[in-house]
Amino acid sequence: MNTDRVPSRARAADLTVDVAAEPGHMCASRGRTVWAPVAGLGRRWPTLLALGLGAATFADGLPGRGFLAGLLVTMPVCYLVLGLFRRELGAPRALAVQVAGLVGFTAVALTALSVDATLGLRLLAAGWLAHAVWDFTHHRTGRVVPRAWSEWCGVVDLCGALALALLA
Repeated sequence: MNTDRVPSRARAADLTVDVAAEPGHMCASRGRTVWAPVAGLGRRWPTLLALGLGAATFADGLPGRGFLAGLLVTMPVCYLVLGLFRRELGAPRALAVQVAGLVGFTAVALTALSVDATLGLRLLAAGWLAHAVWDFTHHRTGRVVPRAWSEWCGVVDLCGALALALLA
């Protein structure tokens, strides 16, 4: 390991990981030695869960358009509910942005159901990709929903958008 630099430290929950450790090297974690990539997985549990859900949902093909459109509408509803529960939507602008997102994603979902199947699936892919960007924005700001939620949802959305684009 390079000893010329002082390793930076990152803290996730109670797990301290040497982020300067080079791939394949060991790092200290609560008095134990852990392989650095494995220690980093502890912070990415929402991503791992989302990849599992994505694989389980799309491994045997695409679900029906109605189901996929329904999920596209359900996603921003979850943001509204979580934002209200966390009292993050007190400012009029914050609530307006979330409601605008719900209206926009609902419009995409309804349009996708009203056109032919191939175009509808492509619209849904675009909608799911747009929601992944929505998730990324929420993850970066740390507002409205917990970061773990926006990380999980963003990965699910990316998996869904990719599956829709490839299988449509």
